[in-house]
Amino acid sequence: MATLFTKIIEGSIPSHKVAESDKFLAFLDISPLQKGHTLIIPKKEVDYIFDIEDDLLMEMMTFAKEVAHKIKRVIPCNRIGVTVIGLEVPHAHIHLVPISKMADMNFSGPKMSLNTEELSAIAAQIASA
Repeated sequence: MATLFTKIIEGSIPSHKVAESDKFLAFLDISPLQKGHTLIIPKKEVDYIFDIEDDLLMEMMTFAKEVAHKIKRVIPCNRIGVTVIGLEVPHAHIHLVPISKMADMNFSGPKMSLNTEELSAIAAQIASA
């Protein structure tokens, strides 16, 4: 059965795309820790990030780096935090989170609630950066 992320890739579930290539997709987290919180996923459905072939994993990190630079140009922050947890959805993904302090990446804390218009505006800004 296709994962939630595969359905996003296929377009059967809407998302706020930030960047896309033939192998990867970047889109905003709908329950972000911070404005601009973005997920990077491979279009190939792989559950665990360390099961991704080495070449594809290197390409994924390069893609994530490009997206991180775009986020930083648009969202005021000191850095873009990077984490891989991989328990929420059985499809490998990287979290890119704009941060100014350690607490900005507390996945146990409350998440932001942004409406569709806010998410669309942020996605458009990052995509055009």
